[in-house]
Amino acid sequence: MARMNNKGVKTAVRSVLTWDDTTPTVTAQGGVGYNYGPQSELYLLALTNFFSQDTAYEKADPRDKRFRELIREVTPQNFEWIAGMTGWLRSGANMRTASLVMGCEVLKARLDEGSGFNRHIFNHVMQRPDEPGEVIAYWRSRYGRTLPEPLLKALKYAVTELYTEYAYLKWDSSARGLSFADVLRIVHPKPKDTDQEALFKYILDRSFDKDGDDFLLPVIRKNKEWRQLAKNVSTVEEAKRVLDPEFVKAAGLAWEDVLSALGSKVDKAKLWEAIIPSMGYMALLRNLRNFDQAGVRDEVANQVIGRLTSPEAVAKSRQMPMRFYSAYKAAPSLRWGYALERALEMSMSNIPQLKGRTLVLVDTSGSMRDSFSKDGTVMRWDAAALFGVALGRKCEQADVVSFSNGYWGNAGHRVFPLQQGESLLAALKRWEGGGWFIGGGTDTVSALEDNFRGHDRVVILTDEQEGSDLGEVSRAIPDSVPMYTWNLAGYRAGHAPAGERNRHSFGGLTDAAFTQIAMMENGQNASWPWERMAD
Repeated sequence: MARMNNKGVKTAVRSVLTWDDTTPTVTAQGGVGYNYGPQSELYLLALTNFFSQDTAYEKADPRDKRFRELIREVTPQNFEWIAGMTGWLRSGANMRTASLVMGCEVLKARLDEGSGFNRHIFNHVMQRPDEPGEVIAYWRSRYGRTLPEPLLKALKYAVTELYTEYAYLKWDSSARGLSFADVLRIVHPKPKDTDQEALFKYILDRSFDKDGDDFLLPVIRKNKEWRQLAKNVSTVEEAKRVLDPEFVKAAGLAWEDVLSALGSKVDKAKLWEAIIPSMGYMALLRNLRNFDQAGVRDEVANQVIGRLTSPEAVAKSRQMPMRFYSAYKAAPSLRWGYALERALEMSMSNIPQLKGRTLVLVDTSGSMRDSFSKDGTVMRWDAAALFGVALGRKCEQADVVSFSNGYWGNAGHRVFPLQQGESLLAALKRWEGGGWFIGGGTDTVSALEDNFRGHDRVVILTDEQEGSDLGEVSRAIPDSVPMYTWNLAGYRAGHAPAGERNRHSFGGLTDAAFTQIAMMENGQNASWPWERMAD
């Protein structure tokens, strides 16, 4: 009789986030905890840390310090790995500040150990015209005025690639510690052509209150012309001229510039209708409420809807699904609802259809009320609910449960009934309005023990800060059942071992991240996101 070669045998798989089994610990709430290994801890922290921002269990300064120390620890032994992660943080995860800080700290670690540094890391990090100034300011705040040669070379390249007339008009500001002119004086980049040479000279002249020669700078000339006309607008005809979309575009004006210059002079609806063609995808999402309040016509609103629901525009925008949810909550008009639903579905198209029965646990304890977005419009529990419900809808069979710890006599967990044909946004509105955000502490053990009914897998969206004294999360379900934990906070300790033997942890709450479940259940090891992008 075969003891090992039978149909029930599954291929053993590994995931990339692993625990340090030499260091037992406790969670922030005193439950049984497991420390992640340095690379895993760094990865989770990079995806969840907004600099200078406190969290429920960790103040901003020690959290930022932990990030820097982990980079310095990991870099000497894993330079290729951290170099890949640095670029992916900016281009794949859209974590701007974290990638800038990581680039600087990786460079410092390499310099301290006397190793070489590939300046092209910064080519992937500095993508916005204000970011060379950000990098210089960060380096000076940490390591003094002198910039090392590899960093100077990276900055020279970034400035010549990013500094244009439009960039200067949009991103330069006296409110910044380092202006474009300051960066030029520090970096001394070589212009790539005569037009850029004229631009650099113009920027430097203007910093000394000189008029500046704009003969070779058509966008800046148009901008001056537009602003002069806008200053003197007094008739409808003059307003029409200033609001002409082609004129606005040629003048290199951002929608904020137009709104600031003309907001008190012309009809708000007409103003928005003139600005809308030049607005970016994210700006449209953020201003749907303003369009309604101004009374933007339906035909113009239909143009906005067309852009919001364009598959190419959704993909190019790289908006996180939570942004569509936030826009849906903010917009009072029903005319945007269907468009936002479609855009949201497109942004989550990679969530796999999982066979069998899945238990999805959504942590809605008090610590999950921390901000999940830089602007504070989306909380961790918003994101957890969004992805938990979305995953549940895609599964062949799923039980979606909100859990906490039953504080003050409330239920510690509550099943969320999925309704056939209900839109995702409507389901989330029902979740928010129906009491599924519970609050209190975190009792993952009881949530598992009370809701597990022979499911094929368990998915938990949480900050992992288990506080139960009833036992270990990992042992609350059979070892043979895969448990997939999505970490939304990046704290040092997790709630279960990770990396193998049906216990796996993940970070980066995107639809693509969930494809790891199907891949692993097909017998493939998980891989880091930048390795998947390379493939």
